[in-house]
Amino acid sequence: MSIQITDVQAQEILDSRGDPTLAVTVSTETGEVGHAGVPSGASTGAGEAVELRDGNMHRYGGRGVLTAASHVNGELRDLLRSRTFNAQHEVDEAMIVLDWTADKSRLGANAIVGISMAVARVFAAHRGEPLWRSLQPGPGAARMPVPHFNVVNGGAHAAGGLDFQEFMIAPLGARDEREAVRAGAEVYRALRARLAEAGLGTGLGDEGGFAPGIDGVEQVLDLLVASITAAGYAPGREGVAIALDPAANGFYRDGSYHVAGKELSSGQMVDWYADLTSRYPIWSIEDGLAEDDRSGWVALTERIGDRIQVVGDDIFVTDPAVIAKAIGDGIGNAALIKLNQIGTVTETLEAISVCREAGYAQLVSHRSGETTDDFIADLATGSGCGQIKAGAPARGERVAKYNRLMQIEAEARAPYGI
Repeated sequence: MSIQITDVQAQEILDSRGDPTLAVTVSTETGEVGHAGVPSGASTGAGEAVELRDGNMHRYGGRGVLTAASHVNGELRDLLRSRTFNAQHEVDEAMIVLDWTADKSRLGANAIVGISMAVARVFAAHRGEPLWRSLQPGPGAARMPVPHFNVVNGGAHAAGGLDFQEFMIAPLGARDEREAVRAGAEVYRALRARLAEAGLGTGLGDEGGFAPGIDGVEQVLDLLVASITAAGYAPGREGVAIALDPAANGFYRDGSYHVAGKELSSGQMVDWYADLTSRYPIWSIEDGLAEDDRSGWVALTERIGDRIQVVGDDIFVTDPAVIAKAIGDGIGNAALIKLNQIGTVTETLEAISVCREAGYAQLVSHRSGETTDDFIADLATGSGCGQIKAGAPARGERVAKYNRLMQIEAEARAPYGI
């Protein structure tokens, strides 16, 4: 079932942080039109595909994306109009070849991923299918994912002294997506009330979580447990569990972790995580150690990987080859999946497949700089990965994903959970 692309257009728009990003539209000869809004990360791994920025300090402090837009409207448009395509992977492979760099730095990963997402929507429309169904690896693979709501922001996502980047709640015990979203919203509301009662700030970080000016990790965890209980849920896997993204690259310097006012070795970090997970209903830790601390990752996985989800993000960068090597090295037991981290839908699905074949869990993720594009909701459902993180149950660019999940659930009748 081939498509003939007749036009590709990109323009500069703003993301949720007020930075420029791309909006891409792809049109076909038979009338299908696919749109995409390109996300952008703040906390990034060294091996990520390169987001092309203009560097013109007279526009947006150098962060403009007119050059990437010109590549979409020029070379990439010419390529995609030059032939017919039978499948998503043909489009993505053609763009990768045209770029020819290992990290998509010539044309820009932001240019390539925008087209890739829009093309996925075109193929779904051409087949007369919803996007989630079109992205399934096989019939019946769809599964509604457990949402992980980022309710307290720190690190690179908020001002203040809180070193850990994300404190999330995950309604593992919910019976369906609608109830999971309700649980997230109710705990979020209860947390806001407790912060206000304590005289703490209720301003928001990049991803919609509260940035209350708390420095202590355990103080935040205590607040989360109290808020889960106040909202009428049981803290833990039968109700609402806690997930952490320390984003340890942000506080790793000279071989040590500078966190919570201390300087800790890799072994001491592992001990700390083991202690925290024994005292709090934490079920998942993402980027608990720095991407260069591979021996520490192995030790962390061996120490708590039999009872806790140990998620690699910066260390994996959604790269199938990198993930495969890490699996062989015994690093982690789950991978974060970010479309723009690798740069095409095809490579993203390959990364999910590598994880699935090895028995590693997958967690589809947004970025700190988002648009109202809800692509990842369909990706998480269609891939059957069972998990998604899209920020707080607040702010339009975040709730767009959760609202889309509830819409999908109404039509998919897919099971919920991991």
